[in-house]
Amino acid sequence: MSVRYIDQVPENFYTGKKVLMRVDFNVPMDNNGKITDDVRIRRVLKSINFLLDENAVIVLATHLGRPKGRRVPGYSLEPVAKRLTRLLKKEVVFLDDCVGEKVREKIVAAEPGSVIMLENLRFHPGETSNDPDFARALAEGIDIYVNNAFATAHRAHASVVGVTRFVPVCLGGFLMREELDYFARALEKPLRPLTAIIGGAKVSSKLPVIRNLLHKVDRLIVGGAMAFTFLKAQGFGLGNSMIEEDMIDQARDTFEDAIGRGIRFYLPVDCVAAPEIAADVETKVVPVQEIPRGWMGLDIGPASATLFNEVIQDSKTIIWNGPMGVFEIPIFSRGTLGMAHNVASTYALTIVGGGDTDVAIHKAGEVDRISYISTGGGAFLELMEGKTLPAVKALEECCQKYFKEDQE
Repeated sequence: MSVRYIDQVPENFYTGKKVLMRVDFNVPMDNNGKITDDVRIRRVLKSINFLLDENAVIVLATHLGRPKGRRVPGYSLEPVAKRLTRLLKKEVVFLDDCVGEKVREKIVAAEPGSVIMLENLRFHPGETSNDPDFARALAEGIDIYVNNAFATAHRAHASVVGVTRFVPVCLGGFLMREELDYFARALEKPLRPLTAIIGGAKVSSKLPVIRNLLHKVDRLIVGGAMAFTFLKAQGFGLGNSMIEEDMIDQARDTFEDAIGRGIRFYLPVDCVAAPEIAADVETKVVPVQEIPRGWMGLDIGPASATLFNEVIQDSKTIIWNGPMGVFEIPIFSRGTLGMAHNVASTYALTIVGGGDTDVAIHKAGEVDRISYISTGGGAFLELMEGKTLPAVKALEECCQKYFKEDQE
């Protein structure tokens, strides 16, 4: 028995029931409290509308930012409730807390077809500590729990783990299913060749991912600042490029392990170098072994982009995490944006997530040509590491208990 989803239940299962749906509406806002990107809200509309059609009472719970267990007005979810009202074309009732007698009374009194949004879960310290009393309070008046927040599935928090002990029925939402299904297609039963593209700054944060991928992929492309630690392990002089000295031996061992397994391991052959990280600095395109003294590599160069594209175009499945350079600065963004265009132009199944890679895809204007863009950062990485996500495990256990007893 694994996760059961919201459309895998008997007819009229939801009629009149109070459904607590954990979502991830941790959306970016400007200094005036205006939402600047509502993609995370839009990705959940399908599940909300499904439950509305089933005549349920929907209670939405999410966090916003890191208020550290305190009530911080700037992290209130009221603007999110207003945006959701506009997107649903239906009133979303906003409550100024997420637990307590007044909240429970509002939920119990709500009519079928209502949508309620609770205030920020992280205004209470019990959320991040997975406090059982807080989890029990979240479950008061609730008949069914739905986890539709993949992006928080790597956290053992009360609203994704603890609450499953106090609600009789637990299900996954459509977004949770999409995330887990696409990941399974990419790494468990992929069409081959399977190519993984890993970028970002630090080898130390991505080495567990790379080591797990060595058991699954056919080709591995490594870019970003982390590539320089692998290049240093091969004896290159790299100027002032970012290198994790204490990771050189592990990088060398990982590279040799990959070669021993017959995996094609690709590193940059050239780079965009500069004396410092700045928007108006002088730059040069140089082979990686010829970075000038005092300069640093800050993006892959055109020869690397061409090499990587040849690998990508011959792939059947591609999974990408992490940028190829300091893409936030325009003069160092061409490698990452070029990678986005190249990945989008393939006929492969393409899955992108984490490490601001989704931001790069949006900047490149290639959203519609990527097979799947994950909403998860840390959760996406932990799946790539081969870890079990605490929230998914809790959901599976709750599903198993309820549906096994129901069948008996």
